[in-house]
Amino acid sequence: MSSFSGPLRKFFSTAAPTVSETVTSATKQAIATTPKPNKPTKRISEIAKLRLLAKNFKKSSKNPSFRFRIPYYESTVFRLAAAKQFPLIQDILEHQKQFEDITNERFAVRIVSLYGKAGMFDHALKLFDEMPELKCERTVLSFNAILSVCINCKKFDKLEALFRDLPEKLGVKPDRVSYNTLIKSYCVMGSLELAVGVVNLMESNGFEPDLITFNTLFDALYRNKKMDVAEKMWVLMESKNVAANVRSYNPKLRALVVDGRISEAVDLIEEMRTKGVMPDIFSFNALIQGFCTEKNFEEAKRWFEELEKCEVAPDRVTYEIMLPFVCDMANFDYAFQLCKDVLNSRHRVSVSVIQRVVDGLAKDLKTDEAKVLVDLANANNYFHYKLKLAADG
Repeated sequence: MSSFSGPLRKFFSTAAPTVSETVTSATKQAIATTPKPNKPTKRISEIAKLRLLAKNFKKSSKNPSFRFRIPYYESTVFRLAAAKQFPLIQDILEHQKQFEDITNERFAVRIVSLYGKAGMFDHALKLFDEMPELKCERTVLSFNAILSVCINCKKFDKLEALFRDLPEKLGVKPDRVSYNTLIKSYCVMGSLELAVGVVNLMESNGFEPDLITFNTLFDALYRNKKMDVAEKMWVLMESKNVAANVRSYNPKLRALVVDGRISEAVDLIEEMRTKGVMPDIFSFNALIQGFCTEKNFEEAKRWFEELEKCEVAPDRVTYEIMLPFVCDMANFDYAFQLCKDVLNSRHRVSVSVIQRVVDGLAKDLKTDEAKVLVDLANANNYFHYKLKLAADG
């Protein structure tokens, strides 16, 4: 969120100066009456701007076409939530009740969900409960929405209770989305046995697990080193004829790397390609990290260069994995090339990483290369302050 200079506070002397006052006293008074910036005033200014944002949002929401612009609603709520201006969030969202759209379940669910994304569980549940009074029908759509709110607000005990009690109260039947939300909740809680058990529950109620079901489980199982259980899920997935995608494979890939089974991770990449699943940047980053951990420069470099062959662009994480490792290997020529790439890109690695390369080049008497990086960083305003060579002070 942008910060702005606030109005300056003025201090005035309460007593009029006498003729006997010295020049020093007059000087002190002049200093005292000079406007000074202060943090509380700046904070007030920021709050004033957010209040104006909320006021303009309410004004704009009178336009029916504006109320269909979901990104505007989300960005405004996220900005207010980041500033912890929850009363303003309540103000703009409660304002939406006056419009006829609130009788449309999809619109009402969006408002419920926005409360959830802002971490305002009680407000979300209150609006959910008020939907019948607002002449808005509650179906499995709104049921699923309030379950998701529980996850966003980390109200896992509430989710279990709502999942158990609401279907009968609302006269709705949980669908596949409902069960997947319950699985995600258990995964976030770390209750993996319960999460896996929901698969049997959903099948007994006539719903087959889908790709979202398996990917949610893979992520949690591999992250918690439940490799054997995860492999059983792969068998079940294949028996259900659910085609895996790159998000299915990446948790397994990361788990193999963490477990030091780098050769198996390479084999998995080849298996993915054989099955028509192309590795993404997360796949490559995991593999590159593995070879860096093993201090295998040639393989790390090979897989980094594989990115270009596969038309996958490196990201900030890629460079923050590679650059410290290459510096550890004292290969500052290659680090120089990597730094030029990152300084010419939109990625922002930490200043300490770039500074380490600059210092290494200078130490190796490659001052010209070091100056190239310094000039490139400063010319592009890469950092908030000027990068310098050690020799420059």
